[in-house]
Amino acid sequence: MGNPQLLSIHVHPVKAFRGVAPREAVVEPWGLAGDRRWALIDHGGKVVTQRQQPRLAMAAAEPLPGGGLRLSAPGLEPLTVAEPEPVATVAMEVFRDKVEGVLADAAAHAWCSAHLGADVRLVHMDDPATRRPVDPEYALPGETVTFADGYPLLVTTTASLDALNSLIARGEHAAEGPLPMNRFRPNLVLAGTDPWAEDGWSRLTIGEVSFRVARNCGRCVVTTTDQATAARGREPLYSLGRHRRLGGRLIFGQNLVPLSRGTVRVGDPVRIDA
Repeated sequence: MGNPQLLSIHVHPVKAFRGVAPREAVVEPWGLAGDRRWALIDHGGKVVTQRQQPRLAMAAAEPLPGGGLRLSAPGLEPLTVAEPEPVATVAMEVFRDKVEGVLADAAAHAWCSAHLGADVRLVHMDDPATRRPVDPEYALPGETVTFADGYPLLVTTTASLDALNSLIARGEHAAEGPLPMNRFRPNLVLAGTDPWAEDGWSRLTIGEVSFRVARNCGRCVVTTTDQATAARGREPLYSLGRHRRLGGRLIFGQNLVPLSRGTVRVGDPVRIDA
């Protein structure tokens, strides 16, 4: 292994939408500032992601000062959404978690519904410090998370993506590769590691911020979705299933929980502490 460093940072203000890649980001106890603080729910209150609606990949969300958003998507006029006042909450379900959120305004619901051709509502998490605990089987007391799949941050490495793309190139669906990193929707991408080195990590420090590795990341159908076109294929799940299966889960990347606050910046050195 060489000298690992932080290659890129990715913040997704709305769960399942395209995000932004800032040069630096503040790390809060529940993840990167502004990451996945918004999500869509259906008429029954269940979260809507690219699992059900791959077209979400084609919608983009840009954070605005003050907590609002600028939404854009092909064929729609961009929409500015203000952070709603937390005067009342709505019950919603994020996978198996019961969570309270605050509804955005009617214009935001209409815009998102028009993009998907389905009735959805846009919801904001007003208080990530209290709304949703991390899976207690893998959490320390008091750890919370936003609308992310289950953990505050996801880290991936370019070396492991290169190794995976080599496996894809030798497989039955080689024409689908090589895949870009955005298929995996990470928060932090590291360069300068060995392939799959992250499997053995339990703690690391990026710049001034320390993290613990909560567990490896089991992958789903979202990774087969082209993030530019919303088209779906067989990879990387086919190759992960043949080469990266662990306990019935197909593994790529590691879930992190911050152990300290601070700011991470592109180019920061990475130290593997344990």
